[in-house]
Amino acid sequence: MSELRDPSLAPSGNRKIDWVRDHMPVLRSLDEDFKKTQPFKGLRVALSIHLEAKTAYLATVIRDGGAEVYATGSNVLSTQDDVAAGLASRGVNVFAWHAATPEEYEHHLACVLEVGPHIIIDDGGDLVNMIHHRFPELIPQVIGGCEETTTGIQRLKAMDAEGELRFPMMLVNNAQCKFLFDNRYGTGQSVWDGINRTTNLIVAGKKVVVAGYGWCGKGVAMRAKGLGARVYVTEIDPIKAAEAVMDGFEVMPMAEAAKIGDFFVTVTGCRDVITPAHMLTMKDGAILCNAGHFDVEVDVAGLEKIAVRKEERRHNIVGYYLENGRSVNVLAEGRLVNLAAGDGHPAEIMDMSFSIQALCAAYLAENRDTIGCGEGSRLHYVPDAIDKEVAERKLRFLGVEIDHLTEIQEAYIKSWDVE
Repeated sequence: MSELRDPSLAPSGNRKIDWVRDHMPVLRSLDEDFKKTQPFKGLRVALSIHLEAKTAYLATVIRDGGAEVYATGSNVLSTQDDVAAGLASRGVNVFAWHAATPEEYEHHLACVLEVGPHIIIDDGGDLVNMIHHRFPELIPQVIGGCEETTTGIQRLKAMDAEGELRFPMMLVNNAQCKFLFDNRYGTGQSVWDGINRTTNLIVAGKKVVVAGYGWCGKGVAMRAKGLGARVYVTEIDPIKAAEAVMDGFEVMPMAEAAKIGDFFVTVTGCRDVITPAHMLTMKDGAILCNAGHFDVEVDVAGLEKIAVRKEERRHNIVGYYLENGRSVNVLAEGRLVNLAAGDGHPAEIMDMSFSIQALCAAYLAENRDTIGCGEGSRLHYVPDAIDKEVAERKLRFLGVEIDHLTEIQEAYIKSWDVE
C-alpha cells in the first residue's frame, strides 16, 4: 500500500540502508534484542522522519520489534526516492517522494495517520499537529509518541502549555545522548558537508556567521573554525552569547554581521532570522543557508519580492539579484541544508540518536497502561537509564572501558554527613 516515486529504485536504496546498518552497531544490537522480545507486537507505529538511509534502518528495527510500520517524510527535499523504495521492499509501508508539493506532503502525512497508530515517531511535530486537528477521533488509541528535534519540542511545549496536547510525548531531543552528540557533532559536520558539496568553495579565510548558539550552533561554529573560517555568532540569549564569547567567537547583532559575512548559517528554530533588510546590506555573492527544521529562518519569500531576477547558479543554489546591483545565493531553497543538499548526519552519530528513539518507543509500549495517567504535563523526559544504556553500548562497541564506583564511593557521594 506504499506510495512511491519509483519502486524500481529499491536496489540502490537497499545498498544505502545496508551500508549505514554496518556503521550503526548500537541500533543493530537493539534490533537483535527486539527480534527476541517483540516490544511492539500488535502495535502500529507511524513515523514522519527525514527519509534517508539511517532513518530507514530505524524503521526496520521498529518493524523487527513486531510493529506494523507506516513511514513518511518530514521535509519535502530530504526524502531520497531510492531509500523510500528500498524501505518499502523491506515490509514498511512508505508514503513519500522527493520534492513533493505541499498538497502531496499533507496527503502522505494523512496516509500514515489514517491507519490509526498506537505510537508516533515525529520529527518537527507535523504528525502530532495533524492528528490533533484532522484526526482527533484517533487520539484515544495513541499510547504516546517521540519527538526528534528542537523545533518539534518547541511546538509540543506550546501545545502542552495551552492544555491541547492529548497524549504523552517523549522529548527525545532533550536526551543527553541526542543533543550532546547529534546536535553538536552531527549537525556540525553534516551542515558543512552539505555546504561544501553544493558550493565547491573554500571555507578557510572566509567570514562565517552562525545564527543561534544552541547545541547545533555550537557544532556549526566549531566546524567552521576548524575549516579555517573567522566565525561570528548572533544570539538573543545573553547566556549563550556569553558562552560564544568565551569560546573565542565574536558576537554581534545580525544587522552588523550581515555586512561582513561570506557564509550565513541559521540554526535557531525561529523565523525571520535573516530578512530582506539584512540581505540588502550583504556583500555581493553572499551565501545563505538554513540548518533549522523549517524553511522560515531565511526569509526566502521576502527575498523573492525584492529580487529583480533570479537564476539557478548550480544544483541547489539559486542566485537572487537585487536592485542595488548585488546578489545573494540561497542553498536548498532555505530548507535544511544538511539534508536537502546532503545525506544528513553521519551514521555513527545517528546510531545513538535512533537508539534513543527505539528505546523510548519501547518504553511507551511497555508502560502503556500507566504513562498517560495522572494530571499535569504530557511531556516526558527520556529516563536516565535509557540515556546511559545507549552510552554504555556505544562505549562497548568503541572498545572503551570506564571506571565504576566502589561501594564505599557510592556510600560517600550519597551521604550528607561526611568526614
